[in-house]
Amino acid sequence: MLKLLVIGATSAIAHETIKHFAADGATLFLAGRSEDKLNIVRDDLLARGAAGVETFVIDMNDLDRHQALFDAALDYLGTLDALYMAHGTLGDQDESEASVEAMQRELTTNFISAAAFLTLAANHFEAQRRGSIAVISSVAGDRGRASNYVYGTAMAAKTAFLGGLRNRLAKAGVHVLTIKPGPVATPMTAHMKASPLLADPGPVGETIYKAMKNERDILYVPGYWMLIMMIIRNIPERIFKRLNM
Repeated sequence: MLKLLVIGATSAIAHETIKHFAADGATLFLAGRSEDKLNIVRDDLLARGAAGVETFVIDMNDLDRHQALFDAALDYLGTLDALYMAHGTLGDQDESEASVEAMQRELTTNFISAAAFLTLAANHFEAQRRGSIAVISSVAGDRGRASNYVYGTAMAAKTAFLGGLRNRLAKAGVHVLTIKPGPVATPMTAHMKASPLLADPGPVGETIYKAMKNERDILYVPGYWMLIMMIIRNIPERIFKRLNM
């Protein structure tokens, strides 16, 4: 059965995804910032059929603890078949515009911390010449917009990093999936206005699960975001800069 490391395991999207792996009988190692939330997710996954679940409390911005997390996961799982990364914050664009410190924090949380851990994981997967990596990025990385360009910058960097990693690791038989959700109804987006484009996390998680199983390369979820972002990317800059986006 699958041995899976999940980072950001208490996020709504991650939880909805790994419910399906639990039902398959996977063994899971969960990492997140809140011990209480991790315990709730662990108990739920065990009830759904997971062969075993262990937890590890970590703030991924603490880069010096990444190796300890990776070692603990390997110690518990024995071997690592797949990595699923779903941590991040939406951040406050106004705060990031006003404060260099806030801007740096958002870039570290949403890109640097992911790239740092992926470097450790990639070397391991490449050496064992098998495995799968799935990472949540965002449609926000497809084009910089005034309303969230700091977050979008981190997502664009993450997407580019994953593209290069996919190209590198394919030679070693390792699969890399870039996941690009649009807005999803989770606690992270609770402040946003109601919109028909705000997706339910349940179907989003199930779609990600299927994409991981089927070794997709890039996943827009829900799928209509592929068309939406194609249109947005192709708006001429002289027009785009006048839009309220």
